[in-house]
Amino acid sequence: MFNLDYGKYVIANAVLQLIVYTKEKNAILFTYPRVGSFNSTGLVVSSKLPRFSDMYTLTIASADPQSISAKSPVEITKSVTQWFTKDGVLVEGIFWKDVEALINDYAQESKKSK
Repeated sequence: MFNLDYGKYVIANAVLQLIVYTKEKNAILFTYPRVGSFNSTGLVVSSKLPRFSDMYTLTIASADPQSISAKSPVEITKSVTQWFTKDGVLVEGIFWKDVEALINDYAQESKKSK
C-alpha cells in the first residue's frame, strides 16, 4: 500500500532536487553583498572536479550576473595533487594561498571595472 506521507516526501524531494540542479549547479557558497558596499549583488563560489580527473576548478562570480554591479568571474584550475602530500594529507597552507590569490584576483577585477 502506498503511504500518502511518503508520496508528499518524494514530491518535495524532487522539487528541491530540481531547484538545486537548475539554480545552484556547482555552487558551494552564496553570500550577501558586503555591508556598506555599493554592490547590489553577493557572490557565488562554485567548484568542479570532473570524474576521473585530478583537475579541480574553483570559481568566484557575482550571484546575479545580470546586475549592473556584477563583476567578471575569476577561476583557478589546478591538479589536486599540488595540495596533498604523498600520504593523502591536505596541505592547508598551500591550498589557502591559492584561494587567497583567487580572492585577490576577484578584488582586482572589481577595481578594473570601475
